[in-house]
Amino acid sequence: MSFSRRQHWEQIYRDRDAREVSWYQPRPEVSLALIRRAGCGRDAPLIDIGGGASTLVDCLLETGYTDLSVLDIAEPALLAAQQRLGPRAADVDWITADIIEFAPQRRYSLWHDRAVFHFLTETAEQAAYVAALRKGLQVGGHLVIGAFSLDGPQMCSGLPVRRYNAELMGQTLSDGFELLGSREDGHQTPAGRMQQFCFYLYVYRG
Repeated sequence: MSFSRRQHWEQIYRDRDAREVSWYQPRPEVSLALIRRAGCGRDAPLIDIGGGASTLVDCLLETGYTDLSVLDIAEPALLAAQQRLGPRAADVDWITADIIEFAPQRRYSLWHDRAVFHFLTETAEQAAYVAALRKGLQVGGHLVIGAFSLDGPQMCSGLPVRRYNAELMGQTLSDGFELLGSREDGHQTPAGRMQQFCFYLYVYRG
């Protein structure tokens, strides 16, 4: 039986509460800091790739952002976020899609990804992601991307990952992305384990 990425992630959200998954954060402070640094207007279109049940969208709504999209492969994750937000969920564009098959219908001012890209270990998957990124990000727009650092885990949620430093991330994204800054982050999972991330802020030059 062939591996189904969608079934894998949907099963995780069926088996666990959204606050029990290893990537859960009560408040994604590093992401929020880099989004502030990007300097997007409150009406600028922002998309959170693999946002699922993340609380980032809650924080952005509270801050006053008005044009938010959240994409995830697992519909149960999106439903968990919608239920948590209640009536405010109507102010968000919810997209159920596999990022390597995603065909953006608009260009965003900021593209955020915490812990999706590092699960794409095959060159073809990475190329498909970058193609969607280039199609979906405005020239002059910003990319905030967080992935396991070189001393981070080799596996996560039963799947292999690719670990990154600034050089490897730049090589994978290829031309057109100018690195503005990076920030290391030690994430403590709900189970108490530490995972080393590095976040990168880029501007897309086209």
